[in-house]
Amino acid sequence: MTDASDNSGIAYVHAPDKHRYEIRDGETLAGFTQYRLPDDVHVDFVHTEVDDAYGGRGLAGELVAMAVADVRAQGKRIIAHCPYVAKWLTKHPDYDDINDPVA
Repeated sequence: MTDASDNSGIAYVHAPDKHRYEIRDGETLAGFTQYRLPDDVHVDFVHTEVDDAYGGRGLAGELVAMAVADVRAQGKRIIAHCPYVAKWLTKHPDYDDINDPVA
């Protein structure tokens, strides 16, 4: 039996061909945050989900942290239509400079 707090083997990857950042456990897709590209400047996060088998381990937060850091590294800005990403951003004001909140 796997310890629910054991995140060894978990990888966070960008899958640009699918417009999402993924949580991978080996070959298994454990979760993702989906985005769209409304223009050349923004990455609009629209949906985040984690498989129930991987819930409660902080994986979604780690995924979003990686995703928004990648957006910053690309020199782009964030729009968060996804409620999870929007809430995460309110707890991480260090990304306020690239966050364009949804009105």
